[in-house]
Amino acid sequence: MATTADFRNGMCIEYNGQLWFIVNFQHVKPGKGAAFVRTKLKNVSTGKVLENTFNAGVKVTEARVERRPHQFLFNDDMGYHFMNMESYEQTPLAKEIIDTPELLAEGMEVEVVYHADTETALMVNLPNFVSFEVTYTEPGVRGDTSSTNSLKPATVETGATIMVPLFVNTGDKIKIDTRDSSYVERVKE
Repeated sequence: MATTADFRNGMCIEYNGQLWFIVNFQHVKPGKGAAFVRTKLKNVSTGKVLENTFNAGVKVTEARVERRPHQFLFNDDMGYHFMNMESYEQTPLAKEIIDTPELLAEGMEVEVVYHADTETALMVNLPNFVSFEVTYTEPGVRGDTSSTNSLKPATVETGATIMVPLFVNTGDKIKIDTRDSSYVERVKE
């Protein structure tokens, strides 16, 4: 058992009979009344994000999870196939437990989170940043816009479409944040 004082981002807890990851939490001590903890919880099975408030000191059941390194091999009608980097065992996983499956590239190393008691895969975490080559984008024309934050769609080598600045061209290599599928910077070679 853990209390609200033990909360940390990424912690997995059992709440209302389901498994939830703590996305964000904040301890609040108002001037009047008891302290409490405001949290954002992400449901493991549905991916739904819920805001919830716990009274300070409340006991919760912490679910034991293990993070194991895997390598993405390929996907087909059976699912997305990963290989455990330690045991070399291949495992097909459902698309629903992958945050951004359109950014998976063959050979990419990822982290698969398993429930330690039942040995079921809960989620697949991609690296925070990946670099891909832009396979197609419309050419940006100088003077095409009145603002400095103009974006255009670009398709990368995995087939994903990312919004990029006007100066990015076909053939450029770009860095992408996998947490929100956003453009970070152009990669120098």
